[in-house]
Amino acid sequence: MLSQVSAVTGINVKSIPERWASSLVIVIGLAGVVAVFTALLAMATGFESTLKASGRPDVAIIMRGGSDAELNSGLDRDSSDLIEHASGIRSGKDGRPSASAEMIVIAELIRKDDVKSGANITLRGVEPSAFELRPQLKIVEGRPFAPGLRELIVGRGVLRQFKGAELGKVVRMRGSDWTVVGVFESGDAYESELWADINVARSTFGRNGSSSVLAALEGADGFDKLKRGLAADPRLTVDVMRQQDYFSGQTRQFRKTIGVLAGVVTAIMALGAVFAALNSMYAAVATRSKEIATLRAIGFGGLPVLVSVMIEALLLAVIGGLLGAAIAYVLFNNLSVSTLGQGFTQVVFNFKVTPALVARGLVISIVIGMIGGLLPAIRAARLPVVEALRAA
Repeated sequence: MLSQVSAVTGINVKSIPERWASSLVIVIGLAGVVAVFTALLAMATGFESTLKASGRPDVAIIMRGGSDAELNSGLDRDSSDLIEHASGIRSGKDGRPSASAEMIVIAELIRKDDVKSGANITLRGVEPSAFELRPQLKIVEGRPFAPGLRELIVGRGVLRQFKGAELGKVVRMRGSDWTVVGVFESGDAYESELWADINVARSTFGRNGSSSVLAALEGADGFDKLKRGLAADPRLTVDVMRQQDYFSGQTRQFRKTIGVLAGVVTAIMALGAVFAALNSMYAAVATRSKEIATLRAIGFGGLPVLVSVMIEALLLAVIGGLLGAAIAYVLFNNLSVSTLGQGFTQVVFNFKVTPALVARGLVISIVIGMIGGLLPAIRAARLPVVEALRAA
């Protein structure tokens, strides 16, 4: 049986160039399905990895009780001071608690791809310990902002997607002018932000408190100790989360939306690809009906014919899947874009075409190829020998 399958499959594969047009329909159709599916999930994967990279398990974020994002949170100065001196927080190099009260303000910059309107972007006011809490953040151009001055440092992602925030430029926000004195890289969501001294930001924008407090945890039980201590203080109503969990939660809705979109689009395109494969494989079987009938007449069984047609369909499916994955990788991998995050401000991130996404795309391609090749294969296996030879 194996020798029969090998012989019939060899004949089928060698005849593909003679049927290149119909074979190309299958390959291109499946390449399109895989490319779109991979690109959509590469967007979700890139967004998720960017936000996840922003969080650490040994750092906690404290926000007002019931807040689901920093933008919706608000803490007065007394609350921030109480939080920063709570038990469970690690001491910094200067002996003071390694904690930073931080304030979020929505600013506006002009996107490079849309000069007619501005887009929301995050301005983060921070305390000096904010840099110690984020060791991955490095100044790559210029210098850090000076305390007490209206100076900004700008994330590298902001420069990729927006204009007017380059080193040395003056950014006007809500009637105040800020000078860009530095550019930083962090490889995470913070690259989508502008940073400034929190006290200057408070006085400029008429704020008195902060949006959140970021704190380094002391030891393995630091998180539980901090959470218990803050919950027991009647002066505070706050939520305590690990920074890693906070950023993971920020991606949940985006991942769900992209997942549903990818599923719907892929299903619609897959349906078209199945019909294209059915049509092409039926035509291939009809074209080779004389060959198939001759093989059956000299002793070849129906099962080897069925298997050989399925192998041909799967071969074309794999080629189409690999082509689609290659297209997605070339066009979208590391493509820098920005989208609205949970706080209605722009988050800059890169598409990520991972091996896992490529494998999922190939599985989809193979399944479509199997569905599209099954009925024509059954038809080929059941093809009446006498009728096929008479028709030929």
